[in-house]
Amino acid sequence: MNAGPDVEAARLLLARLGVSPQDLLGEPAVPAPTFAEYVPRVAEAVSAGTRRVYRSYWNRVVEKWGQRRLDEPTPLEIKHLAEQVRAEVVVRRNARGGRSAAEHLIAALRCVYRHAVADGIVAESANPARKVPKPRRLPSTHRGLPDARLAEINRVAATTGNDPGLDTLLLRLHLETACRRGGALALRPRDLDPDQCLVMLQEKGDTVRWQPVSPTLMGHLQEHHRQRGAGDASGPLLRYRSGAALTTRRYDHLWKRLGEHLPWVATQQISTHWLRHTTLTWVERHFGYAVARAYAGHTDNTGGDSGTTTTYIRASLHEIAAALAALTGEPHPLAPPDQARADPPVR
Repeated sequence: MNAGPDVEAARLLLARLGVSPQDLLGEPAVPAPTFAEYVPRVAEAVSAGTRRVYRSYWNRVVEKWGQRRLDEPTPLEIKHLAEQVRAEVVVRRNARGGRSAAEHLIAALRCVYRHAVADGIVAESANPARKVPKPRRLPSTHRGLPDARLAEINRVAATTGNDPGLDTLLLRLHLETACRRGGALALRPRDLDPDQCLVMLQEKGDTVRWQPVSPTLMGHLQEHHRQRGAGDASGPLLRYRSGAALTTRRYDHLWKRLGEHLPWVATQQISTHWLRHTTLTWVERHFGYAVARAYAGHTDNTGGDSGTTTTYIRASLHEIAAALAALTGEPHPLAPPDQARADPPVR
């Protein structure tokens, strides 16, 4: 097919100027880095929590695609890798078909590509991880526990194990605050406000909030620090008798022991997160959605179906304290004195 007269004229002009059509395309693009080169840089840039969640999946990506460039994998290849991870997941009693593993693999790659887009390595329109849908989440099997079951858990924790005082303190902390394990492990002595009976919780997503606790729990937390903290106000609050900081392994051992004494705990795979469900369910039933949402520490952008209404129904710290006072049956410095209600689950 012959070129038109305008094209021929353009070619003639470029030839006279000593410019080739390739010169008009600018500098040649710098090759994208490989996964082995770029993933460690991303790992250094993210928070410790994100790094902990995604590390094993990033390792798998580097193992599989370490020498490939970021702009090489297609959405289909990412989907195939997610299915491989899903198929190879260790089967446990509470396994749900490897959905979580596939979801985390895709999320880990999305994190890498978000940084690559920000660095100008990959165009947003060419981001392959964004084009791969995550597996649909199944409804959670967690639910609130009835009072009788909570009493059984507390009884066994207080009468078994090598440190029942520590275990009952953990259970009380989670029941009163509905905090996650990470929030409890991140507590420091300087995060305690004894005058107002508040603790500062630092949880996932780098969220920080002040949460009311009962005077009884505050006293136990202070005594725990006096006995095991060695005067370190900036280190972890929760410690073993040896003075070593608590880790998630204590929770694993606690629930394993509870399951040995209470078969229903093992059968239903009860965990610390069930305590969070228990408290938040009770708060929502007695004080409404807004207070339960604030009690949980959910931010305004948490959840896709909450809508903009949450902007106008934020609960105050005093309302959270009132819910806690009713929950524990114990007055709180920030709560009105008439907030105690019958049948609280925490006694």
